[in-house]
Amino acid sequence: MKSYHFNMKIIKNTILQGSHNKPILIDYFYKQNNKLKPIIIFCHGYKGYKDWGSWNLIAAHFANQDFFFTKFNFSHNGGTVKQPIDFPDLDAFANNNYSIELDDLQVVINTVLTTNGFQNEIDKNNIILIGHSRGAGIITLKAVENNKISKIISWAGISDIEARFPKGDALKKWQKDDIGYVTNLRTKQQMPNKYQIYENFMANKERLHIQSAVERLEIPHLIIYGTNDQVVLPKEAKNLHKWNPKSKLLKIENMNHGLGNTQPWVKKNMPIHTQKVVEKTIEFITNLNLIK
Repeated sequence: MKSYHFNMKIIKNTILQGSHNKPILIDYFYKQNNKLKPIIIFCHGYKGYKDWGSWNLIAAHFANQDFFFTKFNFSHNGGTVKQPIDFPDLDAFANNNYSIELDDLQVVINTVLTTNGFQNEIDKNNIILIGHSRGAGIITLKAVENNKISKIISWAGISDIEARFPKGDALKKWQKDDIGYVTNLRTKQQMPNKYQIYENFMANKERLHIQSAVERLEIPHLIIYGTNDQVVLPKEAKNLHKWNPKSKLLKIENMNHGLGNTQPWVKKNMPIHTQKVVEKTIEFITNLNLIK
C-alpha cells in the first residue's frame, strides 16, 4: 500500500486545550484539494498513543483515499507535549478515566468542525469514529451522545468496562491503597491506576455502559476482531454484534490484539493484518458491500 501522496498535508502535534487541565496533542492527514472529505477521528486504546505502531501509515493511507484523518493523544494518556510517545507523565496516567476520554473526544470533534483552515476540506455531515481496544469503547459511548456521528468502527474493541476492574478482596485493597499498578512489558514501567477511575465509573455507570450504548445505536457499525487476540477476547466482539444485530461483524484469522503491529514499527508498509483491517474499514465506510 502506498503511504504518501504528493499533495498530502500532514500537521503533527498541534496542541489543543483539553477540558481537564491537560493538553491534547492532535495530528491531521489530508489531501489539500478543496474537496469535502469524510472526517475520520481515530482513538487509541489503554497504554496507547497516536504514534504507536503503524498508526502514521494508517493515517496516510486513509488520507490518500480522500479521507480527512485525525488522530490524537488523550489528555491523560501519559504522554506529554515534548514527549508524546511512551509515558513520561505517569501522574496524568494515574488520574485518567473514561469520562475524561469522552470529554477529550468531544473537544477533538468540536475542533475539527470549527477550525477555519479545514472548512473547504471536511464534510461536516460525515463524521466517522474509529477506535482500537479501549478507544473503541469510547467511540461507541460517544456515538449515542453525539448525533453528528455517522458511522463507527471497532478494531479489537472492548464490550464491558466494569468487567475490567478487580473484584472482591482485590477491589477492597485497591480502595484502601488508592492506587494499583500494571506492568508495561515493553517499557518495563509500573503503570499506576488510581482508585478514582473506579469511582468515576460507578458515578457515571449509565453513561459508561457499552451494552446499552450498542443497543441504542442507529448508525452503521462495523466490528473487526482477530482470532488470536489474547487481550480483548473474540467473545467481546461477538457480544457487541449480539447487542446490535444490524452491525457487521468481521473476524480476521490469526490476527492479534495489536493488528500485527509492534512498537516501534520501522517498515515502510503496514502489517498484513492491519492492511486487511484498513481495507475492510474503507469498504464499509464507502458502502462497497464487499465485507465478508
